[in-house]
Amino acid sequence: MRYEPRRDLLWVLLRPWVAIPRLIAVLWSLTGLVLAILVEGSREDPQVQKRLARRILNTLTGLGPCFIKVGQALSTRPDLVRRDWLEELTRLQDDLPAFPHAIALKRIEEELGAPADELFAEFPESPVAAASLGQVYKARLQGDFWVAVKVQRPGLTFILRRDLVLIRLLGIITAPLLPLNLGFGLGDIIDEFGRSLFEEIDYKQEAANAERFAALFADNPAVYVPQVERLLSSRRVLTTAWVEGAKMRDSEELKSLRLDPTALIRTGVISGLQQLLEFGYFHADPHPGNLFALRGRTGDLGHVGYVDFGMMDTISDRDRLTLTGAVVHLINRDFAALAKDFRSLGFLRPNADLTPIIPALEEVLGGSLGDSVGSFNFKAITDRFSELMFDYPFRVPARFALIIRAVVSQEGLALRLDPDFRIIAVAYPYVARRLLAGDTSEMREKLLEVIFDGDGRIRIDRLESLLAVVGQDAPTPGKELLPVAGAGIRLLFSRDGSDLRRRLLLTLIRDDRLHVDDVRAMVALLGRTFGPARLAGGILQQLNPLAAA
Repeated sequence: MRYEPRRDLLWVLLRPWVAIPRLIAVLWSLTGLVLAILVEGSREDPQVQKRLARRILNTLTGLGPCFIKVGQALSTRPDLVRRDWLEELTRLQDDLPAFPHAIALKRIEEELGAPADELFAEFPESPVAAASLGQVYKARLQGDFWVAVKVQRPGLTFILRRDLVLIRLLGIITAPLLPLNLGFGLGDIIDEFGRSLFEEIDYKQEAANAERFAALFADNPAVYVPQVERLLSSRRVLTTAWVEGAKMRDSEELKSLRLDPTALIRTGVISGLQQLLEFGYFHADPHPGNLFALRGRTGDLGHVGYVDFGMMDTISDRDRLTLTGAVVHLINRDFAALAKDFRSLGFLRPNADLTPIIPALEEVLGGSLGDSVGSFNFKAITDRFSELMFDYPFRVPARFALIIRAVVSQEGLALRLDPDFRIIAVAYPYVARRLLAGDTSEMREKLLEVIFDGDGRIRIDRLESLLAVVGQDAPTPGKELLPVAGAGIRLLFSRDGSDLRRRLLLTLIRDDRLHVDDVRAMVALLGRTFGPARLAGGILQQLNPLAAA
C-alpha cells in the first residue's frame, strides 16, 4: 500500500486489459473538457469561466475517487489553477453513494476475523456517512459505548494505483499545453499527491496518526481526539470512539445548541497554529466534516473534536521557524525580510532577484493589512498571489501543498461560521505572545533577532509593533497583555534570559561610551504598554469577567 510510480507504471503496462479500457473512458470524459478549456480558457468573460469551472468540477466528480482527490488537491494550489476556477474546485466534497452493506460486512469479517454482530453489541444496517474512500457506521460495544467504524471501499488500492499511473502519464504528456504556472514538474506534483493518497487509505497509519495527535493535545481540554480501538482496527477498518457533537457547518445550528461559534473558531485557529508553528505536525484536512463542536468551554475557547487523521503532514524545524519569522516580518511590515523568507522556504528560487518582488509584496500584503490586523483575509491574499505567481517567479514547493490546504480549509471553516472572521487577527497575537514570552530557545533566538539590529541597538519600532499586536482588536487589551508582562519579567530574570540581559547591557555600553537613549525609549514604551490602568483591567477581567464589561 505504498505509492511507487516506476513500479506502478510497470504494473499497468503489463496489464493492457486493465489500462486500455480505463484510458479510453478517461480520455472520452476529458477530451470534451480539454477542448472547452482550449477554446474558452483564455476568455475574460466571468460567466464563461464560471461555467467552465463547473464543467471541470462535474467531470472530475464523475471520474471517481482518484479524480475527486485530484480536484481537491488542485483547489489548494493557486500557483497551478486560475483564480476564477478555484471557487468551483473548492466545492468538491467526499460525497458519494454508499457501497453495498453486505460488502462492508464481509470486509469487517475478513479484516477483524469475526462477523460484525459478534464484534459489536449493536451494528446498524446502513452507514451514517459515505465518502470517496470509505463509509462510516455508528456501532455500539458492550454497555453504552458507541464507536465509529470506518470501512474502506472495495478495490480502492487497485483503482487508485491504476488511475494514478494514467493521470501521471496524461499529466506529463499534456503539461506543455496546460494554462498552468507549474513551477515544479507536474510529474513531481502528482507523485506528491499519490504518496499522500496512499497514506490516507492505510488505516493502520491513520490510527497511529490519531494517537500521535492526541498525545500532542493531551493537556489541552479544548481539543478532543477520539480514542482508537486497536483490537477492532486493521489496515482497511478503523474503529474509534464516537464523537457526540455538531459538525461545524452552520452558526445558527450551533447557537441553537447553545454553543458559541466564535469560541469554537478561536479553538480551531489556535490549535491549527500550534500544530503548524509549535508541534510541526498537523491535520491537513480541517474541513467542517472533520471538526465537531462539543459542549463545554475553557476560558474563551470552545471545545472542538477532530476526526479523520488520514491526511496528516509534518513541517521541518527550519521551515517552522522561518514561517514564524515571516509572520513577525509581516507584523513589522519588513517586506525585504519577508521576500528572503519566501526564498528560504522555496517559494522563490535561490538566485531570484528580489528587487522587483519586494514592492510587489508590499502592494499585495501591505495594502491588505490596512490599519488593523483584523482586516487581513488569508483567502483574499491567496487569490492575489495567484496573480503574482504568473507575473513573478513564485512557485509552491511540493512540501507546502498540504500546509496551504490546511490553512485555507481552516479559514474557510471559520468564514463559514463567521463571515467577518480574520484568521490573521488570531495568528498575529499568538505569534507575538510566544515571541515576547521566549518560552523556547528558538523563540528566544528569534526575539533577539527581531528587537536588536546588526549594530546591537534596540529596534523600538519593532518591539512596539509586537506589543501593539498583542492587545489589538481585543475587547479587553489588559487581559491579553497581563500574561505577556508576567512571562517577559520571568524571562528577563531567569537563566534563559542571560542572552537578553547581555544584549541589553551591550546596548548601554557601545564604543566605550554609555548610551541610555535606547533603554530610556524602551522603558517609556513598556510604561505606556503595561500601565497600571491597563493591567488592572486585565486583572479584574480574569477575576470576574463581568467586571470589565
